[in-house]
Amino acid sequence: MSCQCCSHNHVQTACCRQKGLIAEYGRMILSGLLLAGGMILQATEISWFRQNGLEAFWYLAAYLPVALPVLKEAWEGLFRREYFNEFTLMFIATIGAFAIGEYPEGVAVMLFYSLGEHFQDLAVNKARRSISDLLDIRPEKASVIRNGQTVEVPPEDVHPDEVIEIKAGGRVPLDGILCNENAAFNTAALTGESLPRDIRKGEEVLAGMISTGRTVQIRVTRPFADSALSRILRLVQDASERKAPAELFIRKFARIYTPVVTGLAVLIVLLPWLWSLCSGTFTYLFSDWLYRALVFLVVSCPCALVVSIPLSYFGGIGAASRQGILFKGGNYLDAISHINAVVFDKTGTLTRGTFDVQTCTPLPGIDETRLIRWIASAEQYSTHPLAAGLIRYAQARQIELLPVTEVEELAGCGIRATVGGQTILVGNTRLLEHENIMYPPALQEVSETVVACAAGGRYVGHLTLADTLKPDAKQAIDELKALNIKNIQMLSGDKQSIVTTFAQQLGIEQAYGELLPEDKVKHLEDLQLDKTCRAAFVGDGLNDAPALALSHVGIAMGQWGSDAAIETADVVIQTDQPSRIAIAIRAGRQTRHIVWQNILLALGVKMAVLALGAAGMATLWEAVFADVGVALLAVLNAMRIQKLIK
Repeated sequence: MSCQCCSHNHVQTACCRQKGLIAEYGRMILSGLLLAGGMILQATEISWFRQNGLEAFWYLAAYLPVALPVLKEAWEGLFRREYFNEFTLMFIATIGAFAIGEYPEGVAVMLFYSLGEHFQDLAVNKARRSISDLLDIRPEKASVIRNGQTVEVPPEDVHPDEVIEIKAGGRVPLDGILCNENAAFNTAALTGESLPRDIRKGEEVLAGMISTGRTVQIRVTRPFADSALSRILRLVQDASERKAPAELFIRKFARIYTPVVTGLAVLIVLLPWLWSLCSGTFTYLFSDWLYRALVFLVVSCPCALVVSIPLSYFGGIGAASRQGILFKGGNYLDAISHINAVVFDKTGTLTRGTFDVQTCTPLPGIDETRLIRWIASAEQYSTHPLAAGLIRYAQARQIELLPVTEVEELAGCGIRATVGGQTILVGNTRLLEHENIMYPPALQEVSETVVACAAGGRYVGHLTLADTLKPDAKQAIDELKALNIKNIQMLSGDKQSIVTTFAQQLGIEQAYGELLPEDKVKHLEDLQLDKTCRAAFVGDGLNDAPALALSHVGIAMGQWGSDAAIETADVVIQTDQPSRIAIAIRAGRQTRHIVWQNILLALGVKMAVLALGAAGMATLWEAVFADVGVALLAVLNAMRIQKLIK
């Protein structure tokens, strides 16, 4: 549709939305003024107001501005064969009020109903926009370097292995590898973290990050559709289609509840009439019993439940996403609230998955700096995972590396290289044995990974490396225990001695090492033989995917985790911080708590007013509160979830 005052699509949308709001407010204000004026004229008992049907026309003029949109919805519902929706109930109730001469109450019912629907729509739209604004932040253009020139093209047209440029303050449009030596990025859109992250050359930069200090160049590794930000957006959009059990129940409940209550309203009118025919002492007044039935109809609208419960789950998903926690559906938000056991994979989940030097042990008479220089120099061009840890250690000690020649990698053993004109061997004890070099037998007993070094055919010392715990790993375990989750376990393919050491540091009593992927699955199957056990499995690797799929709730570390783990999991921790798992469980529990608060509030108030209305002790004013008022209270309660999840 075109709009004369708009020149751009996004401006047109905002402009037309604003026009719609102005028209809606105008209708409600006009209706309210006419209603107030009519009630004042009634109260002052001005004679001309009650003559020639002027009173009815006055209130009809007050009624139509707010009633016409509702009547349109009711009419469209009839065409869709939705005979018992809230729009139809409002139409019947207000027309009935006019039929028995209760004009002000008929107008008030429709006015307050429209006002309540308006505030509910605002609340739902706010929740949806907060997620949309948070996630749909992909740049419309990417500056790609082609033939030495910077060209702006849509991100969809950039191919893997091309280099893009992002200016200071610019948002990264695609995933890639940093070409600069180092740069700082704001990752709040992806992880919820406000502090900038330092990324070095060769490390991954994800779409959605913002370059905070300088212009950077990034070599693209994934197409636009497969970027981290696109994946997150898809996950959150798909989440609204996966309904929690409470949402599914309320939908079924509303389809049965509304026609049943409508039938009861008809019986409220008919049964007293039939009784009056059988009993000579009972006086039947049609307008009185019709009024009670109208009260019954207004109260029966299930708006509070139908609106507030999906809003609670949607709000929970949105609030969690701002903490870097992505639920793939309201059903998983509900499922995680029942978790009473958490099983962790070790490497990459509770630990960094990167090896750091723990000890340096040179042979007596060998300088420690020289040993580190020999080892790091020999490893400086290696792609082995241990090499990065060795280089980092030398850099931290500010040890300058020597030039290397004649490098030879010996598969499964280590490296032979010429460093500063001397032959250096760096590797495991198998390398020393292969070269017939004597070394201390105690090296065989070391539980950590050993990198031994020989120079000039003689053993000169060794370094030990080990994976390290993530900074918040201990906090994660402590917070789970604070949530009364006592069954916490750790599984790993590492040596049992290493797994036991980490478990003791974290306070985990059950830790199992030397497990293959199928062993982890078997462990979960055994755990779930206890029908009261609701287990979550937390992992990040390709080999964790089967266990993630088997668990009641699979939780994947999403920042550096494998695509298979992320696709299989029900919940993705985008920050890679295990401490966010406790936040995810709290989000599920708080959302479920608010959902049940709304169910009990709505049903409790409605049942009370229904009973009072049937007994003739409640007016349409109380009915309006029981419908619109309770719906607003429930919506406001549902919106609290945005503040609670931290």
